[in-house]
Amino acid sequence: MALYHFHADLIRRSKGQSAVAAAAYRAGENLHCDYYGNDADYTKKGGVICSGVLLPPHVPKEYADRETLWNAVEQVEKNPKAQLAYSYDIALQNELTMEENITLARIFLQEQFVSKGMIVDFAVHTPELEGGGIPNPHIHILCPTRPIDKTGKWGAKQHRVYALDENGNRVLDDAGNYVFNAVATTDWGEKETLLHWREEWAKYVNRAFEIKGLPCRIDHRSYADRGIDETPTVHEGPTVRAMEAKGIRTNVGDLNRRIRATNAAIQRLRKKIAELLSWLSEIKEELSAPQSPKLTNILAAYYGQRNTGAWSNKAKSGNLKQYAETVNFLLEKKLYTVEDLEAYVSGLSRTMDGLKTEIIQAKAKSKSIRDLLTFSQMYADTKPFYDQMNGIKFMSRREKFKQDHENDLRRFYLARRKLKDYFSEDGKLPISTWRRELAGLEQTVQRISAEQRPLWAEWKKLIGIEASVRNTLREMEHTPRKQQEQER
Repeated sequence: MALYHFHADLIRRSKGQSAVAAAAYRAGENLHCDYYGNDADYTKKGGVICSGVLLPPHVPKEYADRETLWNAVEQVEKNPKAQLAYSYDIALQNELTMEENITLARIFLQEQFVSKGMIVDFAVHTPELEGGGIPNPHIHILCPTRPIDKTGKWGAKQHRVYALDENGNRVLDDAGNYVFNAVATTDWGEKETLLHWREEWAKYVNRAFEIKGLPCRIDHRSYADRGIDETPTVHEGPTVRAMEAKGIRTNVGDLNRRIRATNAAIQRLRKKIAELLSWLSEIKEELSAPQSPKLTNILAAYYGQRNTGAWSNKAKSGNLKQYAETVNFLLEKKLYTVEDLEAYVSGLSRTMDGLKTEIIQAKAKSKSIRDLLTFSQMYADTKPFYDQMNGIKFMSRREKFKQDHENDLRRFYLARRKLKDYFSEDGKLPISTWRRELAGLEQTVQRISAEQRPLWAEWKKLIGIEASVRNTLREMEHTPRKQQEQER
């Protein structure tokens, strides 16, 4: 099945990231970083099919060497919080051969990135599948955030645009400084540019499908933009897929299973509602003819016919009881005509849709909070290792400690990265607030579930009424008109 994935991110020094290490990981190479004075060795990483560096014509040829390029980036970016590189991950298509995927990706990068003056470092991956599973070919792309000018030198990321008064003179602020705005020298980091690239990639792939005569297509738009009333699944990635293939359940996998099950249930319910509304529309048209019977008349004919064929008084008594319950239900709901029933079903559909949306949102929010609480516990468990490492002054001992506790430190960095936006100024996390919010969301889910139960009961009742009326009308269609008049 053709799929669309185009993810954008930044390599930031403020997160402790290195452009050299990022490039080495993606290419599966061993690169030395002058800025940090260490080697990033990922030569044992599997799944790298090919890699390369694409240069615009005005860029010095030595930057075609990956280690030279990214060490130059590390050197020119002086700020300790510098944004070093744009990072993109794009899914390739299983419907195309690997050669076709690589050719298509290179054309896309040349026409959409390199033509804008961007340096592109790319690497094509196809992770090894353990225990089966769907292949996941994809391409990683790194581009320096700083442009190179026409002379081959690193240029500026921003330039000043001074505010001017009505006479064209520069405006001063209260401190006597000129007022200005910092304007980017390129549009590479603009949201509109990313949206354009996402749309163009879909067009490139769909043209390739069309050339091969394949019916499948991909779409860069979200479900909401396409008018699809479903909850999208979460991107799993190779690690999660490998764990799931081994039978190891993951949080992301469980969430996607719940989303798929919910979407399937919603589709079944919508199909039933559509069928019922279609049937009501047909019945409404039939009953719009002169002397059309009311719902109660149709049901009376139906149960009268059942009693005619009943063999025992017990069966007849049961039919009369069921008829009385059905009529009482219709009278209680003030459903006298097909129009009344149609309006009631439509209102019930809207109510159930609203509850569905509310419960999906509450469950998704609960999942997010549970993940935060899990990462909070992970952070608390592993922070002592991080603090102990920082307390070691001698480099050799520190490196030995890092090797001995590599897994604990990785879990700490993961938890800190996931929680970075939630720390207060004094370094604390709102754990109590999350727990209260989670408890409130669980109560919301219970409340909605309680509201749904009587709606399902009414729905079952409506289905029974539908079957009764449908069968009666079918019999009436085959009864001669004179007999119908006598029965009336």
